[in-house]
Amino acid sequence: MRCQGHRFARPLLLAAVLALAWAAPLAEASAQGSSQRRGYVTRNGVYVPPSHQTKPDGTKANNWSTRGNVNPYTGRHGTVDPSKPRAPRLR
Repeated sequence: MRCQGHRFARPLLLAAVLALAWAAPLAEASAQGSSQRRGYVTRNGVYVPPSHQTKPDGTKANNWSTRGNVNPYTGRHGTVDPSKPRAPRLR
């Protein structure tokens, strides 16, 4: 007589692997650290909705907008080249 318990082992293993693959980017975002920004209204009346941002750490390589990274909240791939100097902000 064969044991029927092994019938469920493969689907459970597959479900566990898929769950880990899905959760890994979210865990990476938490490990890098992020903070939520509140929405606000600019001086000229434009509403800026709430968003998430990486915590400042002095490097551009781990920002979500940097090429090779993916924003875990939106799924958008980064496009900014980290080796290019950033243009100064005009005030």
